[in-house]
Amino acid sequence: MKLQVHSIHFDADRKLVDFIQRKIDKLETFYDRLVDGEVFLRLNNEGVENKTVEIKLNLPGNQLFATEKARSFEAAADQATTALRMQLKKFKTKIRNGRV
Repeated sequence: MKLQVHSIHFDADRKLVDFIQRKIDKLETFYDRLVDGEVFLRLNNEGVENKTVEIKLNLPGNQLFATEKARSFEAAADQATTALRMQLKKFKTKIRNGRV
């Protein structure tokens, strides 16, 4: 799946981008019709949990979004992909029941 990673006010390390790509690629096991996605990485100045990851996934006719804050980008990305996994499962259930 094509994924765009935007790091706001800093340059993201290649290892971080690859980590996020692998996490999002695993979501395709739950729903194989993912079109593309965007990831926004932000550094905040307040508090200990100052790293924010926002993930937007485009599906045919729909869009899923998750945002998480944590001490590291890896932890925030892990939490956001977990939230997206639950959204994908719910979305698939709606499709099966004919509500979408």
